[in-house]
Amino acid sequence: MSIETVNKGVGLAAADDADRVKALKALADPTRLQIVRYLNRVNRGVTCGEIAQAVRMSPSAGSYHFRALREAGLTLDERRSREKYVSLDKTTFRRYVPGFLSSL
Repeated sequence: MSIETVNKGVGLAAADDADRVKALKALADPTRLQIVRYLNRVNRGVTCGEIAQAVRMSPSAGSYHFRALREAGLTLDERRSREKYVSLDKTTFRRYVPGFLSSL
């Protein structure tokens, strides 16, 4: 194995680690954890308003938390008409925190 091949592998691992850290930081907040738990339980796309009501947070707080989850790759957003629906990106969970959703 060449040094170049090893360095490419290290670069990929470092990039993977950066994404893993983002995901774990996003999950380290109690409100975001409640959002993930709710989305996992309903197992479908849900409007931001419904989530905010379910976890008892203001729309402005919701916006902050939804952005953090989206930027960490933990959720997906889908626009339908005037509403934004949020769902879990289970691929990210399986990749960086396997088994996490089943522990909720």
